[in-house]
Amino acid sequence: MNLKQALAANKPLLGTFIKTPHFHNTEVLAHTKLDLLCLDAEHAAFDRADLDTCILAAKSQQMPVVVRIPNSENATILNALDLGADGVVLPHILNAEQAQRVVKKCFFGPEGRGYAGSTRFAGYTTRKLPENLAANQTETCVIAQIEDIEAVNDIDAICQVDGIDCIFIGRMDLTVALNQTDAAHPSVIEAVQKVVDACKKYNKTCGMFVGDLTELPQWLEQGVSLYLLGSDHSFLLQGAQQLQQTFQQATTAST
Repeated sequence: MNLKQALAANKPLLGTFIKTPHFHNTEVLAHTKLDLLCLDAEHAAFDRADLDTCILAAKSQQMPVVVRIPNSENATILNALDLGADGVVLPHILNAEQAQRVVKKCFFGPEGRGYAGSTRFAGYTTRKLPENLAANQTETCVIAQIEDIEAVNDIDAICQVDGIDCIFIGRMDLTVALNQTDAAHPSVIEAVQKVVDACKKYNKTCGMFVGDLTELPQWLEQGVSLYLLGSDHSFLLQGAQQLQQTFQQATTAST
């Protein structure tokens, strides 16, 4: 089962964000039992060469990898998919009309993704055109990120856009958009709930970032299946903090 199929099956999936452009962090986390990695090219300093090596690092262990792209330009989407990413996370999808335009750019065809048979995606000319066209349809994941009030207001229409594999709730940007500083504020939860309910209504796979992991059971119960939690940066900080605390406890006990 590839990532697109797993999303369609509403299988609970856990991934994390990669914030470090060097491929080593991606390679290390590709050895874990996470379901996918997300290269955060929207908020971290990834250039095309960084994406190339990080995608290759993930693929070295058959780890599914998606790219949160910085914009929805044709070249940006094309670049991530040609390099072999399993899909893209599209930030700031605002309405159904925009979603239709952007989704089209992820697939080969008129006004869509430009074709080249010499890419990693195409097996460097080892796969024929019909195979690549089929793979684009059956393997490429399109994850639409909802993080603006306009998007929440148009969520029913967005959920009905063909080609979107998952609606992903960007909780922190949504918090800021609602002029709040607490991601658990009632107005934020109300907006999140509206998106979750729309996904259920239209049988659209739903995902989200959750800062407070005690919330996980309630969202899992409501059918939210894709979770991108934490990052390589947070793992470094948490690991160092845990080590320091353990060492502090040991030194205190020995005195």
